[in-house]
Amino acid sequence: MNVKINEYSLPIPESGPYGITLGPDEEIWFTENKGNRIGRITIDGQISEYPLPTKDAGISIIVKGIEGDLWFTEYKSNKIGKVTIDGKVTEYILPTANSGPYGITLGSDRAFWFTEITGNKIGRITLNGEVTEYNLPEEASFPSMIVAGPDGALWFTENQRNKIGRITTSGEITDCSIPTTASGPVGIANGPDGALWFVEIAGNKIGRITTLGEILEFPLPTINAKPHAIVSGKERELWFTEWGGNQIGRITLRGGITEYAIPTLNSEPHGLVFGPDGAIWFAEESNKIGQLIY
Repeated sequence: MNVKINEYSLPIPESGPYGITLGPDEEIWFTENKGNRIGRITIDGQISEYPLPTKDAGISIIVKGIEGDLWFTEYKSNKIGKVTIDGKVTEYILPTANSGPYGITLGSDRAFWFTEITGNKIGRITLNGEVTEYNLPEEASFPSMIVAGPDGALWFTENQRNKIGRITTSGEITDCSIPTTASGPVGIANGPDGALWFVEIAGNKIGRITTLGEILEFPLPTINAKPHAIVSGKERELWFTEWGGNQIGRITLRGGITEYAIPTLNSEPHGLVFGPDGAIWFAEESNKIGQLIY
């Protein structure tokens, strides 16, 4: 497959783009972890930025809302934030101190569900900011990314417990162990096959889990690739970032893997999203937004 990768540099140095999503305006929105701003880039590369009220918030993952806004996590400031498409920011303080909110997704119950890495909890926040928290069964699970699954439940990675967790909208938690020990799962996404697909940053594999808990794993060709995030594409395939390999990877439903080098060395790719233009957009912590056209 022939691909073309375009890169767009951010206006302010060392902004550290990290999480990325498609906004309600059909443009690409991203977090600036170091710059403490929410960014927006059009498909032709025009960039806008909106600063956060809280200093050094540690903005991490961002997701589209349902009222014309976007919601995001503030890892350092212990808050969940939302931003309108004209840049107005609202923040909600979490009940648990130093909980480290990280992953976030919209649930089937029209609330946002998020992980608390250091709080060892899964949180739920309503559209008006009411928060409920659920303790994980094991200590120091390090819950990372989270996604609403095809079964109406929320699925998440337990980075330090080597498990994939599941929580219902009523708060019932179960989990499944990953066959590879100490695999360090991070990103998780819905696949086009009705299963959940995840990345193993330490195991150097892409994993697949059905809603019944059956797991398959696919080793990556590149040693120490450190896969970080994953998303479905347009041809019943999935794409993922390789933080260590400095590549964007593609995996078919049968496990066929292809990798594409990012032009900028040491770009540190993290989040990625399927754009309205049919391209894969990704955040490079080296201060760029990438666009992979295929």
